[in-house]
Amino acid sequence: MAEFWNGYLLPGILILAQILVLVVPLLLAVAYLTLMERKVLAAMQLRMGPNVVGPFGLFQPWADAVKLMFKEPILPTGANKVVFVIAPMITFILALIAWAVIPLGTGLVIANINVGILYLFAISSLGVYGIIMAGWASNSRYAFLGALRSSAQMVSYEVSMGFVIITVLLLVGSLNLGHIVEAQHGGFWKWHWVPLFPMFIVFFISALAETNRHPFDLPEAEAELVAGYQVEYSSMSFALFFLGEYANMILMSAMTAILFMGGWLPPFEFGPTAGVLGALWGFFWFFLKIFVLLFVFIWIRATLPRYRYDQLMRIGWKVFLPLSLIYLVIVAGFVTYWPR
Repeated sequence: MAEFWNGYLLPGILILAQILVLVVPLLLAVAYLTLMERKVLAAMQLRMGPNVVGPFGLFQPWADAVKLMFKEPILPTGANKVVFVIAPMITFILALIAWAVIPLGTGLVIANINVGILYLFAISSLGVYGIIMAGWASNSRYAFLGALRSSAQMVSYEVSMGFVIITVLLLVGSLNLGHIVEAQHGGFWKWHWVPLFPMFIVFFISALAETNRHPFDLPEAEAELVAGYQVEYSSMSFALFFLGEYANMILMSAMTAILFMGGWLPPFEFGPTAGVLGALWGFFWFFLKIFVLLFVFIWIRATLPRYRYDQLMRIGWKVFLPLSLIYLVIVAGFVTYWPR
């Protein structure tokens, strides 16, 4: 019995506790990111925003959650019901399990694997399946056309994002996300956004397209496609798509912070570096960087007009792909002939 407890049951309980410690705050962050977006957009458009449910509208995400939970789930008559129900689950689950390799601080990671970047690539590529399944299973032309647009958009910008990440890997020499952060020690001028500034911009814009955010939210363009691939969804199945989209926004902001902005490292070498205080200090800076990047996500939505689909594809294949390839060759030559 002791062997079963120590060998199987206790490690399983510890892993489950780690997952809950990560997932519960992430779900709360997703809920309040919706409130933050509505507040920021209202401020930029000289409106009030949510201010009725609770003080300053702080209970609005809870009201939205309760409303979606108690709404009637509607299954279209001609839909493939099994695939229709599974699709939002896939999107939501993939948005959560990608966080298993994201380090929140020194040693603060569920799975500290040496191929963390490859794991994230695999998870992000699987995200297309949930969208395609949702569009096809709905048995609606609007939903299917929105799914095709979204999948083409995600695949197109994953290519340039891959080359951008390879340039970072060439500088660091490791696929481990923790090693990538540790390679940026020494202040903000040592962060990768300085030598790789064009790639930093390409990565962030590609993240906007990857998460179907404005000005690249063409799959959800209300004027042409009603609401994109999730047009036939309601109640909690729609909420799972919604949660997955916002969780992916936070994930891409975390990736940008890790690859280019020093992760949990402060901009100057100051503050505690070890123990509980050091972990909290690092988590504070990591959270602050993610918050700033999410604010830029929302700022862009309030500022820029929506692109046409041909402009979106042209930027991805004719601008970002050649630029990332050229910069990749430059960085490879630099690392080869002027090693650190």
